[in-house]
This record gives sequence, C-alpha cells and structure tokens, in this order.
Amino acid sequence: MTHEPQQKVQASHLKRNAYLYVRQSTLRQVFENTESTKRQYGLRQRAIALGWPEERIIVIDSDLGQSGASSVDRKGFQRLVSEVGVGHAGIVLGLEVSRLARNSMDWHRLLEICAITDTLILDEDGIYDPAHFNDRLLLGLKGTMSEAELHVLRARLQGGILNKARRGELAMRPPVGLVYTPAGTLVLDPDLHVQHCLRWLFATFRQTGSAMATARAARHQGLAFPRRCGNGAHKGELLWTNLDHSQVLRILHNPRYAGAFVYGRTHTRKTVDGGTRIRRIPRDQWDTVILDAHVGYLSWEEYEQNQQRLHESAQAVGADRRHGPPREGPALLQGLVLCGRCGNRMTVRYHSRKGHVCPEYVCQREGIEHAEPMCQRVPGVGIDHAIGELLVEAVNPVALEVTLAVQRELQSRIEDADRLRHKQVERAQYESDLAQRRYLRVDPDNRLVADSLEADWNHKLRALTDAHDAYARRREQDARVLTDDQRATILALTSDFPRLWRDPATPDRERKRMVRLLLEDVTVNRDHQLTVQIRFKGGAHTTLHLPLPLPSWKKWVTPSAVIEVIDQLLNHHTIAQIAAILNERGSTSGAGKPFHPHLVARLVRSYGLKPRYDRLRDAGLLTLQEMAEALHLSPTYVKIWSRHGLIRGHAYSDKNECLYEPPGANSPRKTQGSKLSRRRPDLKVVTDRAKEVQCET
Repeated sequence: MTHEPQQKVQASHLKRNAYLYVRQSTLRQVFENTESTKRQYGLRQRAIALGWPEERIIVIDSDLGQSGASSVDRKGFQRLVSEVGVGHAGIVLGLEVSRLARNSMDWHRLLEICAITDTLILDEDGIYDPAHFNDRLLLGLKGTMSEAELHVLRARLQGGILNKARRGELAMRPPVGLVYTPAGTLVLDPDLHVQHCLRWLFATFRQTGSAMATARAARHQGLAFPRRCGNGAHKGELLWTNLDHSQVLRILHNPRYAGAFVYGRTHTRKTVDGGTRIRRIPRDQWDTVILDAHVGYLSWEEYEQNQQRLHESAQAVGADRRHGPPREGPALLQGLVLCGRCGNRMTVRYHSRKGHVCPEYVCQREGIEHAEPMCQRVPGVGIDHAIGELLVEAVNPVALEVTLAVQRELQSRIEDADRLRHKQVERAQYESDLAQRRYLRVDPDNRLVADSLEADWNHKLRALTDAHDAYARRREQDARVLTDDQRATILALTSDFPRLWRDPATPDRERKRMVRLLLEDVTVNRDHQLTVQIRFKGGAHTTLHLPLPLPSWKKWVTPSAVIEVIDQLLNHHTIAQIAAILNERGSTSGAGKPFHPHLVARLVRSYGLKPRYDRLRDAGLLTLQEMAEALHLSPTYVKIWSRHGLIRGHAYSDKNECLYEPPGANSPRKTQGSKLSRRRPDLKVVTDRAKEVQCET
C-alpha cells in the first residue's frame, strides 16, 4: 500500500488543502534539536511532489514547545481537527505519529474524522487512507506504539526524579522565605523583613492556635505579607499583600519551613474535562521525608504540633470532629464536652435570655446522621460556673506567674508588630531611594524615559508618605493598648486571680485558652442530676454533682412565700391594696417585676385562692340589697349610713363594692327629722375604722 501513493491521491484530494503539522515537545528541543524541525518543514516538498501547489500547503506550527500527551492547550492540533472535520483538508502531513498525538484517544478521534471526510495521512513512511481497514490497522498500531513510547519515557523520567528526590538532591521551587545559593544550598531569605514576617506568623499561630485568627491579627495590625508571583511578567518576584487564610494554611502545612525535604505530598490526576486535579497524600504515604535537610524557621517537633492543632481545628464531621480552637462566645467548655451516654463530642448552641447570651451543650450527632432523637442537651451556664470556680481554686497559687506571663505576652505582641511595620517603612524608603537614583541617572534629553521614571519616583514617594503615616498612627494606637495604668492594674490583680478570672474585661477567648491549657475534656451525663467528670492535663480527674437547672417557666414562677402572703392579705384587703402592700415590702414576681392589680388577680385565679367576696360571705356578711331589706332602707341610704359610720361595710373589690355586717340589737333605726350627725354611731365601727377601708358611695 505504501508503494503506490499516487493511487491513493485523487483529484478530490488535490482540490482541498494540504495541512503540515509541526510540533516539538519542549522549547529546549525547539532551540537545540533543530534537525527534527527542519525535517518536519521538509515535508512540504513531499506535498508538492504529490501535486499540491505551494500556496495551498498550510503549515500549523503554533504548538512548538507543547507536549503531545494531550490535546488540551494544543491550539494548533485543535485547529487541525477542525479543518479536517469541515472537509477543508485533503491530506494531513506529519513527520511521525508522535508528532500528531501521543494519546490514543486524540489519535483515534483524528483517524475517525479523517475516514469520514476522506482525508489522507502522510508520514515519513508513506501515505495512508484511514477509510481502508489495512491502513487504519497500521495507523492504530503506530498510535499504540507512540503512546507506549511516551509511557516508557515518562517512567524513566519519573524514576530519575524519584531517585534524585530520595537523595535529597532534587531542586524544587522553594517557598517564600527560602532561597537557593549559587552553590545550590537552601538558606533563609537574606531579606530580614521576609524573615520577620514568617517568624511573626509562626509565633502568632503558636499563641492563637487558629489560622483564621492569625490572618485576622495580621489584618488588624495592618501588616503586609510577602508572596511570590507565580506567572506573568513579574514571575518569581515578591509581592506584598494582605495575609489571607489560605496563605496561612499553605505556610503551616509546608514542611520546608521546618528544615525538611519532602517529596510526594501530592498526586496529580486528570479530570474528564481535560484539566488536572491535585490530591493531598496522607503523611504515611509520602515518598521521601528527610529531616534537617536545610535550615528552617521552626523545629520538626513544633511542625508536628502545628499539624495536630490544625487537624483538631478542622471543620470535620462525625468521628473526625475535634474540639477546635477557642472561638467567640461565652461557652467556656466549647469543644471539650463529651456526652456521657454515647461518647460523642457535644456542640454548642446559644440562646438569648433577658438580653444575655446563654450557652447550651447539645449531643446531636446521631440525630443529624441517622435521624435519631437528640441524645441529651444541657444548659451550660451552671456547668461553666462550677468549672470556673474549680479552676480558680486550682490556679490561684500560681496567679503571679500567670499574670506576669500575660503582661509579657501582650508587650511582646506589640513589639513584634511594631518591628514588622518598621520594616515596611524601611522597604518603602529603599524603593523610593532606588527610584530617585534611576531618575537621576537618566539622560535629561530622553524625555520619554525621564517622564516615566519621574512618575515612578513620585509614586514611590507617595507610598513612603503613606507608610510613615500608617506607622505613626499604629504606634499611637499601640501606646493606648497597654498604658502604664493598665500595667499597674494587671500587677494589682496578681494577688487576686479570682478577680482577674471574673473581670468582665477578660475576653472569653482568653478564658477558653486557659481552660484548654488545664483540661483535657469534660464528660457530662444528665439524669436526676448533672454528673460532670473533669479530666485534667496529665491524667488527674475529679467529679462534680450539680443540681438540674430549673426550666424557664419555673424560674418565672412567683415564690410560694409570696403566695402565702397574698392568701393572708385577702382576709382584710382588696386586690389593689394587696399589690400596694407587696410593693412596699419589696416583694417581686417570678420575672423580677413589681406587682400590679392584674398580676395579683391572675395569681389568685391560678393558685385557686378563695376570693375576698367568698371569704366575707362565708363570714355572714350581707350584700347591699340584703342589708337594705334588713334595715328597711333603700340601697342608697345604706351607702350613706356606711359612709357616716352608722353601719360597717367591708370592701371586696376595687370598684367601691362592699359587703355589710348584719344589723344587731343596737343597730341604728330610721328616724324622721333627726340628722345623721346627731345619731348614735356604732362604737365598733368607730373603733375599727383605722383598720378597715370603708366603702365609698
């Protein structure tokens, strides 16, 4: 078949264009392996010999320096496939199959399209028609061999890289803060500003235990952090930007900062859309780990501790959930509470009670994962208070040392941040001086360059002014953070650690940090009482038995002693009078509010107390109508006589409604022509008038 090329080239092929595809795998091959490139371009003469005019021979060489392992990012190959698919190509020329594709999927896709559009393929060995079975079989074998060749080359290359890595001789791009010397030794960046930034990051994480808190502290202090530009015109240069959470995690997870050489931390896999996915490998599966391979910013032991703290702080679910770093909120035992029933770690919920945020420890893992009922929930105020008092008693002997350590830590943080900000000012000064020197060295007659350098100098001067202003502003704020009076206050608290613990100015996060330094975990079980098992660092443990907290509705219940007082006062007073008497005595309701008539009336109904009307009727007192019939008077005259003290009335409501004592043998009688003031009053009424409130008309 290869000995008869003219029989395969038909007039229909010559009417279409000939496409010559030229490719080299790397740019180094483009510049050094020029012979292969010349041979590929030499296929133009083959196309001319077969009958194609020179102006209809199209060369596609935009993929020089691109690997043939995949068609992704090979715009030239994609263009070739498109031209073949629309029927513009009569023949495709390539020095060998590997120049076109080293991937079976891309190669067979090209063969299928060529067979459909009746497009020929030419290489150094001959001409092939993909529509013919024999030619297609041969092309398929060549594609398979090309892919196998790529696999062998890749395996050899990967084996060499792996052997070099196992010896610790593989040069990889170092992270920010580490540079290679001309001799190939990895050392700390000679830029002291970069070193101080990294040391500050590790020290801040050591204090806070949280990557997010570290990034937040850098933003709060107004610190710029270096990062190396990965691409573009400024590739490899340092850029000073704000420190974000992802950058903190990358630095903390990188073992190079601990002086270790590590290879095989990640694996790269291809995705369906042609991209790549990077997957982290567990530490026990790393290919190479060489400790103390070069200088670092921290020890390997501290690196291991940081990884443990990050693992515990991760927002995982299920059995992988750890106690996490201290966060905002008053829950003292956040992340430390274990359920005494199922052993799972309990989470925190917050509720608002009378303007205060109250924590609640909840065991809900089974409910979330398996739709089971909630295991248990425990109000956290009582537990936090009990454990706080326990820690106060335990820590009080070392209160002085703790306080002094706190003061030193605060002062150290301020000094470290000040040094970093001063380094930023020094860098701005250097860049301004450098821009000035560049401007002064330029020829004044070269206005195009001089104007550009002058603009850059002005920009650096403005940046220097901003840096000075920010530095002065921050120093003024730092001076207010820890004044002499505040230092004296801290020292005054050294002899009274309980006061320091209960001080409202002490942040909840700091209390949690102190708790985590002393406690391993706390197990809570709710039954007829709260059983709290506390396990200290080092193995010591203790158990507390606490009463169950009252439900909210019981907390608002009026005390029973107040109810008894109301029951006694109902014998002699009305509802409004009872409310006034209780308020004078300083009594309050269950909600802590003063009494009013409606509240007293509701309590009388709720507790089934006998109303004052029933009490008076049981004592034999008469209603207004009954009293009028007994005295042969009208109801109006009964009220008038009661007002003048001739008969005795007892008020049973706050609406001037009374019940009256039955008339006796010495009761007044209706006498025509005699004034009420001259009639003989009831002595008993007069005597008891100071004790009773008489009914008014």
